[in-house]
Amino acid sequence: MSQPVTGTRVTPATLPARTERTLARAALGWASVIDNERDQHWPDCLNVRDLGGLPTRDGGAIRPGALIRADALNRLTDEGIAIVRAAGVSRILDLRRETETGRAEHPFATDPVYRNIPVQNPADPDHEWLTLAGIYCAMLDCGPTSSPGDRRARRRATRRIVVHCAGGKDRTGMVVALALSIAGVADEVIAADYALTEERVRQDNRLQLELIDDPRIRAIMAGLQPTPPAVMLETLAHLQTQHGGVRPYLATAGISDLEFTAIVDRLMA
Repeated sequence: MSQPVTGTRVTPATLPARTERTLARAALGWASVIDNERDQHWPDCLNVRDLGGLPTRDGGAIRPGALIRADALNRLTDEGIAIVRAAGVSRILDLRRETETGRAEHPFATDPVYRNIPVQNPADPDHEWLTLAGIYCAMLDCGPTSSPGDRRARRRATRRIVVHCAGGKDRTGMVVALALSIAGVADEVIAADYALTEERVRQDNRLQLELIDDPRIRAIMAGLQPTPPAVMLETLAHLQTQHGGVRPYLATAGISDLEFTAIVDRLMA
């Protein structure tokens, strides 16, 4: 099981001793990349970053622009929408439930690049009484949600793919973690990227808490806002111990070896 990393700055000293030597050598090179260089300015979204540049265990790297994580694109201003279009995005995967997407029109809802692919069954509980890692593990234990149509949508996206939910933290964090793991990114690197969300949405989180009158609910939500690396490390360890790893887990949704290879090819530099 991976050992938790306690900070968002990752250096060779914070990496587990068993981490591959190539990753340790690369760590200082991507320490700055893991912070601000990958942030995308898409007004008025708060939590958008390119996953390009993250190193893989074999010494490679995720291709810049291949996969971008974001919070709800409903936040986008006209300027932000123009920036997204100019970026050459070939697929937008909206992971939210239909009950969420119906609250406000998505700026790309009628665009051919847009797909709404909820990662939660509407009947699944929210598990708000659990820890954040417990929620993630419970969601994963409900089984991967994927249909042939979903997979065709992903296969046809050959350039920039944007994945988003509401805050770009939970559902987006898990989907991104699965994709990066398939491509060979180490758990510690995935967790370090996940942890960046907390700072990006800190002010918005505080404002959201101020709108909650019920002190019990406010306390629950406050406890679910932080994104320490240990949360993602525990989630990935759970996938390994309970489901045999990311690939066996996703294979239960019908993803074939050829599709796994295609995912890697499109993510790698």
